[in-house]
Amino acid sequence: MARGDQTKVHFKGKDEDFIIFIDDVKTANDWKTDKSKPLAQVVSAFKVFVTHKYVSTPPSHFRAPLLWKILFHRKLTGYPRHGAQGNLDTASTATLENEFGTSVVEDVIKTIIEKGTIQETEVW
Repeated sequence: MARGDQTKVHFKGKDEDFIIFIDDVKTANDWKTDKSKPLAQVVSAFKVFVTHKYVSTPPSHFRAPLLWKILFHRKLTGYPRHGAQGNLDTASTATLENEFGTSVVEDVIKTIIEKGTIQETEVW
């Protein structure tokens, strides 16, 4: 049985994929046209999440973990980008600075809402 809907905004950056959670699509679209509305009425939380481009641990079937570490540190291997899926971690200040030129969460969230893709999913 479904528990409800979850709405997120996905922004594909140059190195990472960023996710924020919003209350609903209509409110976000209204904010895009009228930025005088408080951002607190749009977002579920003032947090920016990231899905990592590379995974540092080898897959369970990989038989040479040392080789994996060497290749990983040279960025020659890793899993492809997860997009809007996968494990979410809070984006670090350095990650936000590298991608958006600022670590001010409100400014980053505004950019993600303006340039990102809104996705609705059903939560079970």
